[in-house]
Amino acid sequence: MKLSDLDIIVTAPPAPGWGGRYWILVKLTTDTGITGWGECYAASVGPDAMKVVIRDVFDRHMAGESPENVELMFRRAYSAGFTQRPDLTVMGAFSGLEIACWDILGKDRDRPVWALLGGRVQERLRAYTYLYPLPHHDISEFWSSPDMAAETAAARVEDGYTAVKFDPAGPYTIMGGHQPSQFDVDLSVHMCAAIRNAVGSSADLLFGTHGQFTAAGAIRLGEAISAYDPLWFEEPVPPDDVEGLATVAASCLVPLATGERLTTLAEFSSVLRAAPATILQPALGRAGGLWQGRKISALAEAHGTQFAPHLYAGPVEWAANIHLATSCPNTLMIETIETSFHNALIGGSITVEQGHVRPPEGPGLGIEVDEDLARAHPFTGEMLHLEMQKSAHQYQHPSGFEGGAPSVKEANES
Repeated sequence: MKLSDLDIIVTAPPAPGWGGRYWILVKLTTDTGITGWGECYAASVGPDAMKVVIRDVFDRHMAGESPENVELMFRRAYSAGFTQRPDLTVMGAFSGLEIACWDILGKDRDRPVWALLGGRVQERLRAYTYLYPLPHHDISEFWSSPDMAAETAAARVEDGYTAVKFDPAGPYTIMGGHQPSQFDVDLSVHMCAAIRNAVGSSADLLFGTHGQFTAAGAIRLGEAISAYDPLWFEEPVPPDDVEGLATVAASCLVPLATGERLTTLAEFSSVLRAAPATILQPALGRAGGLWQGRKISALAEAHGTQFAPHLYAGPVEWAANIHLATSCPNTLMIETIETSFHNALIGGSITVEQGHVRPPEGPGLGIEVDEDLARAHPFTGEMLHLEMQKSAHQYQHPSGFEGGAPSVKEANES
């Protein structure tokens, strides 16, 4: 059995677009007619350029190869161009293609992917969700409203979730890291207080940031929110500031989590050497795929550390996360995004029930992508999957950050 054909679909979730402006889905077919699905979580170039990279990676390193040889194909991509360096774009392309290989292997053997990764350790997986606006909320006001966040958190706990994530301390600027403004600190404290009051001890608070602070700024913010006992403080410093992460870890009472923007085992190893208690959050569509993800989880296990696969993408990467988490003894929880489009794209084959996900029993990833639906929602914009603010952080007024959503203007134009 050899890999023979590649198809790439860039699909745009309908407004408000939870999960990003577009998802890059890849479909591999073997010479025996078996198809496999993967998803590339890569956002540093536009989707048209990314499609060219995915095609090049496939043609150069994978076409004509057995889908079993994921380690060999990874070494080819990792070392391409005499580099042996983790390249975000190339690794993002390879990651989605690698996930599709595992889908093929599971279908060929009539077994779920988790069975090929070491078998089932977790009978069901604890899930968490971001706090997104409820239907009656004003989307532009939601991100800076502790009362709305608390109302949503209570609703999610009613749904069975035992952990909720929120990130009030924006914006994410190309000039990060920076010191938080007093507006950021105050809003973060008020948000934590309102949500903790709403959920009590029924749910963990996951305080999200995306590397926008200096180490000193992160310590300052961590001290301010520590009274509300968050389970983690996510990505407090930029992803390449490993020394800064260690400084924060040594001073902050709140456990740290990071990893959604790290690529390959070497980068995760550097984090654990600097801050061994940090919870790891690999994004499988960027970090090398399932086999590298299994290595990362084993590395975390050796350091006495848990991991929680990251998701801000579509349901194919989510399915891959579920299979990996199922096979790992040190899984803490998995991230989920529940929208009608996520559900429809995989025909409801995996669902969240009372805040937990049961691993699928079907072959491969246990999903089939609705190609017609995916193609019916092509991405036609010019922006990247996610964008950072171009201007520096301002201190004279609140930031007005809009969370992980496209702007209100984009949503209204959709």
